[in-house]
Amino acid sequence: MNAAIIAVAAVLVILLLLFSASVRVAREYERGVIFRLGRLRSPPKGPGLFLLIPIIDKMVRVDLRTVTLNVPPQEVITKDNVPVRVNAVAYFRIIDPERAIVQVENFMVATSQIAQTTLRSVLGQHQLDELLSERDKINAILQQIIDDATSPWGIKVSVVEVKDVEIPTGMQRAMARQAEAERERRAKVIAAEGEFQASERLKDAASVISVNPTALQLRYLQTLIEMSAERTSTMILPLPLELLTPFLGARTPPQAES
Repeated sequence: MNAAIIAVAAVLVILLLLFSASVRVAREYERGVIFRLGRLRSPPKGPGLFLLIPIIDKMVRVDLRTVTLNVPPQEVITKDNVPVRVNAVAYFRIIDPERAIVQVENFMVATSQIAQTTLRSVLGQHQLDELLSERDKINAILQQIIDDATSPWGIKVSVVEVKDVEIPTGMQRAMARQAEAERERRAKVIAAEGEFQASERLKDAASVISVNPTALQLRYLQTLIEMSAERTSTMILPLPLELLTPFLGARTPPQAES
């Protein structure tokens, strides 16, 4: 009797172990790729509760969430022969769990390697100025190339962003000098443009004064008012020669009187 009870208990324990080994639970963002005696079983299992055949079935969990992949810094020679050190970040997710497991040995390593080689290849085809000013364009090119390369693995690359661009110190100094010279050039152009516009206005004012001489007298009086408003100890008043003409004409030379 005792032996029968022990046998039944052993059978129950074995059945319980087999049942616990066969039960799997996949979260909402997970899928289980099942291999039965080495053959792929479609479709993937999950999310939720499902059963496996112990010893016969093997399951590989696949995470469907977006993965952030940091691309290590890469030494790149740009098209204009400038050495730079660039790193990037890529965002991708698995859209086909079966291909991500069957078509490539390790999709994470494979995606990282293709991102590194693509980064060096694409940036080597652009000049330094393009790398600094056309970042969005280069990001779009990187995303398209990496996405096309990883598409057979069931991976969708959504975003690729170039993060940091390290430029040699000598090149940074040269760029700073170039920027300073550009600012000086713009300042001189603006100053010359201002002088040209001022000369145009002065020409117009001279035309008005030549037609109406009274305007010159009004301008003279306005200048006197502006000068009197300043706190100066000495003031020099310019006197137009036209005001002295009546006095010079009324005076008769001594020789004419004699």
